[in-house]
Amino acid sequence: MNKAEGFYKLSKIFNRSFSFAISSILLLTSPSFASPDKLQSGPMVGYSEMKESLLWVQTKTKAKVKFIYWDKQNPTQKFETDEEETKKEDAFTKKLILTSVLPSKKYAYDLYIDGQKITRPYPTEFQTPQLWQHRTDPPEFSVAIGSCTYVNQPEFDRPGKPYGDGDEIFTTIYNKKPDIMLWLGDNIYLREPDWYSRNGILDRYTHTRALPQMQPLLASSLNYAIVDDHDTGPNDSDRSFRNKKDTLDGFKLFWGNPTFGLDEAKGAYTKFEWGDVEFFLLDNRTFRSPNNRKTGVRTMLGETQFEWLIDSLVTSKATFKIIAIGGQVLNPLVADYLEDYSAYPEEKEKLLSALKIENIKGVMFLSGDRHQTELTMLKRENTYPLYDFTISSLTSHTYDSSKENNYLRVPNSLKAEKNFALMKVSGKKKDRKLTFTIYNKDAKELLIKEIKESELK
Repeated sequence: MNKAEGFYKLSKIFNRSFSFAISSILLLTSPSFASPDKLQSGPMVGYSEMKESLLWVQTKTKAKVKFIYWDKQNPTQKFETDEEETKKEDAFTKKLILTSVLPSKKYAYDLYIDGQKITRPYPTEFQTPQLWQHRTDPPEFSVAIGSCTYVNQPEFDRPGKPYGDGDEIFTTIYNKKPDIMLWLGDNIYLREPDWYSRNGILDRYTHTRALPQMQPLLASSLNYAIVDDHDTGPNDSDRSFRNKKDTLDGFKLFWGNPTFGLDEAKGAYTKFEWGDVEFFLLDNRTFRSPNNRKTGVRTMLGETQFEWLIDSLVTSKATFKIIAIGGQVLNPLVADYLEDYSAYPEEKEKLLSALKIENIKGVMFLSGDRHQTELTMLKRENTYPLYDFTISSLTSHTYDSSKENNYLRVPNSLKAEKNFALMKVSGKKKDRKLTFTIYNKDAKELLIKEIKESELK
């Protein structure tokens, strides 16, 4: 081999090596390769109002995050949020407010971490409420509803058969394309290693939220949530739990509700409107007296939250007023293993009496907790009946209560397998209806129930 040939071969080797090095650098720094390694979970859509929306994200370590978003009908005009840094003390979560949105729009968005765009293999989008008042009939929309999400973690779970399974249900829900996902409590299951430290609580939230099957649903439907006992502490948690401030902080960090309680009574309760439906999201744990306490005032909601609820219901002009609460309201049974409102008979009667005396129309209840789905109906004298749709569970083990004497249960409504509800709101103004369809994790229809506006007057 002469010198010229040798030089030529060395040049080819060098060029290939140089090209490989440059390609590797470009690959490692490209948004689709480098940035996802910094993403822990999300993005998630939180609340959305006519001129403001919320997006949430969690990173693995400290990082700067922002969102760029645009009206899907005008993709050339881009808006962006402030860029903010995630912090360890907040479990590296961040909520960012989108202030350049307008009513009746559908937006797409991109997440940026440390200046690099994250590419997700599913749509990242959200919508703002329609400005329909005084203009058109109320809009049609759909809400997916479910409770009791247990994500297995063997090193901290009880021995034996796993308590949770069926994670594919979140893909089934996502495929229904709901406008809103309403999480009805027990959205995480705090366990013995989690209860008594802020770090343990945030670790549990982090582990559950990272479930891969959950990510597409979080990224494209509005997500609202309530608490129940397993979000708050041990089983049957009440106001006595030592670390309830830390669990409430965890709830606030990981969910994008519009508000959290009132200044004089901080908790997880709030409300929101969509179309002509108003949702009242209650906190049945923060102020709850122990189930078995015999002395003192027995309360589930506490005085401040109770009065806020009645004030809000009286003020509401919504066609349907949906009260979402962790435990059943109308089930008449009282038992040691039940945590429904019947265990607090004075406050339950106070609530039912107020609904009747104040002549509040369009009320129905949504509840979770029971690891089964059933519809309970209470007929009332000289007014409309009340419904309580219990919807559970998403991934936790199921329970068949068919032998319980819930004599108010609507016949054939009990479903003791993993399921969720899709509530569709439709119809012309003054002739609206709710259509509930219960699906199992494989998208099989288990139950359909229609409730017309005229039935709740």
